[in-house]
Amino acid sequence: MMKELLDKILYYPLPWRLAFFRKLRRIKNKISLNPYKERLDEDEVDRPHYGYCIYNAAKLAKALGHSKISIIELGVAGGNGLVNIEYHIKEIQKEIDIDFEVYGFDNETGLPKSNDYRDCLYAWDEGYFKMDKEKLESKLKISKLVIGDVNETCSTFFQKYKPAPIGCVLVDLDYYSSTMNAFKIFEADSSNYLPRVLCYFDDVLGLNEYLGELAAIHEFNKKFEYKKIAKIYSFQFFRKYRKAWNEQIFCFHDFKHPQYNTSIKKKPNSFTDLNG
Repeated sequence: MMKELLDKILYYPLPWRLAFFRKLRRIKNKISLNPYKERLDEDEVDRPHYGYCIYNAAKLAKALGHSKISIIELGVAGGNGLVNIEYHIKEIQKEIDIDFEVYGFDNETGLPKSNDYRDCLYAWDEGYFKMDKEKLESKLKISKLVIGDVNETCSTFFQKYKPAPIGCVLVDLDYYSSTMNAFKIFEADSSNYLPRVLCYFDDVLGLNEYLGELAAIHEFNKKFEYKKIAKIYSFQFFRKYRKAWNEQIFCFHDFKHPQYNTSIKKKPNSFTDLNG
């Protein structure tokens, strides 16, 4: 018994001593006066993967002359993600003068029934991740819920909401089929998003291109010649600390976008944050 306790303190995948000091750092950073970007680079914010995508979308938008962008979350469930997005936006706006719109897509009733093996049905059950819409809406300040089947809502989104250009897309739809249907959001005219859109995919770790969200990405890339959702290789080596979420960052490219080749460098040979 004592040996197991010592092993956890000293050697467990995240040793307790490290977990303790990391928790202290998180508490310190919640009351810290350090700039948001500094805390983001240290992974000392909640959901740094969300923060990374939103922050760098804002930077790209400003470099290209945009004053407002949209943040999309595909798969809302209880809504903690949307609440977190609003936290990041509040912090980012202290450092970058830009406005945001936030849209969360969900069917409200949880995972739908499926018979498609690509949906990894061995891991998910129908009805998982139901939403309490009324409770969630009471917590949101700027986010709008887009309720319904993503096959429909992503097809009519631009016409119905006329959003600011999309800056990043955060995907947590679990299924291959739902993710593939939601990719209709990338089939719109180039004016509807930035030339490069950072994407986070929640359910890609441990899978392959034949299952789940990775299968949807693979299928989307076969379908379009000049639009691709690509993994950012060696991304983890550009971060101070390597984390699992580094493997979940992708980038949507619209190679025919009129601003795709527009320079975003402030000075010759300057290094900019990764944009896919």
